[in-house]
Amino acid sequence: MQLITTNKDKCNLSYTCIRVCPAKAIKIKDNHAHIIANRCIGCGNCVTMCAQDAIEYRNEEDYVKELLEREEKVVAICDPSISGEFDDINDYRNFVGMIRELGFDYVVEAAFGADLVAFKYKKLFNNFHGKYYLSTKCPALVNHVERYYPDLVDNLAPIVNPIIAMAKVVREKYGKDVKIVSLSPCVASKDDVKFFNKSDGEIQAVLSFVELRKLFKEKGVTETRVEFSEFDPPFARIGGLFPVSHGLFQAAEIDNSMLRGNIISTEGRNNFLRSLEEFQRSSELSQHLDLFYCDGCIMGPGTSKGGRKFSRRSQVVQYVQKRLNTFDEKQWQKEIDNYSHIDLSRKFKIKDQRLPVPTVDEVQAVLDEMGKGKIEEQLGCGSCGYETCKKFAEAKVQGIAKFEQCSSMTIKNMNAYIKKLGETNEKLTQTKVALKESEAQAKEEHRMAVEASETTSAMLQKLPTGVVIVNENLKIIESNNSFVNLLGEETKLLNEIIPGLVDADLTKVIPFHRLFSTVLMNGEDILKKDVHFGSRLFNVSVFTIKKNKVVGGIIRDLYAPEVRTEEVIGRARDVIKENLQTVQQIAFLLGESASKTEKILNSIIKSHTKEE
Repeated sequence: MQLITTNKDKCNLSYTCIRVCPAKAIKIKDNHAHIIANRCIGCGNCVTMCAQDAIEYRNEEDYVKELLEREEKVVAICDPSISGEFDDINDYRNFVGMIRELGFDYVVEAAFGADLVAFKYKKLFNNFHGKYYLSTKCPALVNHVERYYPDLVDNLAPIVNPIIAMAKVVREKYGKDVKIVSLSPCVASKDDVKFFNKSDGEIQAVLSFVELRKLFKEKGVTETRVEFSEFDPPFARIGGLFPVSHGLFQAAEIDNSMLRGNIISTEGRNNFLRSLEEFQRSSELSQHLDLFYCDGCIMGPGTSKGGRKFSRRSQVVQYVQKRLNTFDEKQWQKEIDNYSHIDLSRKFKIKDQRLPVPTVDEVQAVLDEMGKGKIEEQLGCGSCGYETCKKFAEAKVQGIAKFEQCSSMTIKNMNAYIKKLGETNEKLTQTKVALKESEAQAKEEHRMAVEASETTSAMLQKLPTGVVIVNENLKIIESNNSFVNLLGEETKLLNEIIPGLVDADLTKVIPFHRLFSTVLMNGEDILKKDVHFGSRLFNVSVFTIKKNKVVGGIIRDLYAPEVRTEEVIGRARDVIKENLQTVQQIAFLLGESASKTEKILNSIIKSHTKEE
């Protein structure tokens, strides 16, 4: 399982984690911060700095509880900085009793391992032959050098850290089959212990101080419920100071004075990074480096948030002083001699994770795209997580940064978007006004159409002639009372049930419905067609209203007195008109014939006269 992960539901993209990550092992992916496992050095800085608690390290509480329930012996190795974390416990013996109450069979101090390791450093520094070393008691330092300073891997002091040294002591004293749990403020050590096997300092689990507090709370373990209990041997001397700067070397009485010493001790993220950079590049830095990534182990990411550095430092120093009051120098020396044969050496590997260095043109192209092509535009506000705009541009080329991280670019894009949104809103307002006007116009037109329809319907009902309008399926759309009255009593009864015979089937109402079908099909009107309806004679005209969709019919009863007189007059006029046209044609033909005869006679006369 990955050491450090992100809870995407809690992440609010503040980019704080990116700003504090020394390895640039965090990128934005799927709208949340994503930890790049092979680049992560396990320093836990992102865990400490995330205000939303969105970044978490691997929890090993359940595994430790499982170990404690087994039949096997389980040993707890306590980091000396535990006194700075649990300053709410009055006596360290109460604290040891609380750990035993959880189920641990033995509780030992990692400080004795620090005593052993300190003498190894003393020997190394006294015989370094011009080669300067980096202390390796901090797992985050080891990870960082292996991944990002491969040229310095040979400068890593080939010595295990105090926790591993103590694990080797425990296996020799209490048996190789015991299970070991480290109680530590260090998150990186959760992965670091995996590189050691049973014969070489194996540790089954690392429990952070925060996780230890949770176990106490879950089990209801408090100092008032336990008896005093002393640590199990072997006991430490000054090794308990190793969680603070210079502390490890005091344990071996290594001279660390500014004039006579050859060691630079420093702590904290910024000093950590700068000192490594100078150690690699500067030939004038002719000293060993003793580094902590954190502000000492007392401020490790596995400790409770809000702790005060100098208060914790004071607690650690006071604890060591208190232990020295009852310290047995001879017994301690005997123990040191007993375990001096243990192999505390360690080897390191290059795990190069450096990304290709972008070209000048690639970086400049990104800066131009950001609108920061000029030097004066590269403010380097740091909000993106990178020290300068150039560093951000490099990360963008390397694929571990996104433009969204640049606040100035985001603000610029946001302002452009707001402007565009304003223009869109203005257009929408204008469209809204136009729509209201169109709606008002449409309502007025609808009102007028309704009025026109009502007027037309009223006029239709007043006509003495039968009128019917049907659709393409010969369903009646509208008809007037004259049409209903023409068709007889059954149709009148139907009209009472369905006013206007709306949606009635025309084929069930009149026998001459084929006239309507014909006009619907070919679109040609049929005018004044006489059809018989029972004992009556109707004159029918069918005409197109909407081609192939809607047709109308006008039906007149030729036997009706008013229609009969009108029809006789009309048809008499048609006969007179036709006769007149015939007479005119005959007259025309006669006139044309007389003209030809006259021409022939004149030509004969002229011919005759010439002969005479």
